[in-house]
Amino acid sequence: MNRNNSIVATYPSHTAAEAAIIELQQAGFDMKKLSIVGRDYHTDEHVIGYYNTGDRIKAWGKTGAFWGGIWGFLVGSAFFWVPGIGPLLVGGPLVGWIVGGLEGAIVVGGLSALGASLFGLGIPEDSILRYETALQIGKFVLIINGSAEDTIHAKAILNHTQPDTLELHQ
Repeated sequence: MNRNNSIVATYPSHTAAEAAIIELQQAGFDMKKLSIVGRDYHTDEHVIGYYNTGDRIKAWGKTGAFWGGIWGFLVGSAFFWVPGIGPLLVGGPLVGWIVGGLEGAIVVGGLSALGASLFGLGIPEDSILRYETALQIGKFVLIINGSAEDTIHAKAILNHTQPDTLELHQ
């Protein structure tokens, strides 16, 4: 997989993000190339992090139905506590890239583990800061990574889902 072709879309709510994911699935898009990141507002514990690439996370917070349904489409799931952003649920291949960065102790210019992973995909730092800000205010971020054809195809589909932002990074 060419990790330098990405499309990133932000959505104002879990229902809007879910609708976009369903559009991608119905269009026959390869769901193994899709990642989603969103905040979990139902975290009472101070968890440092949790990831699981086999089974599903057992506690979902108040958006349980959304996350439970989405995980059926995606490979890998994780819960991370990101300083400055808070509790994040992550699904898809981005989980592995974040975990790889954490295990390899990769630090990129003061970026969070999430930011360093996105930077490793070729996403510019100014865009990463916008996506992290979107997460801080409760938005959902979809990331699609693959060939130039994959990202162009995904962008055409996502254009119809009314994202707040939609950016192609090549």
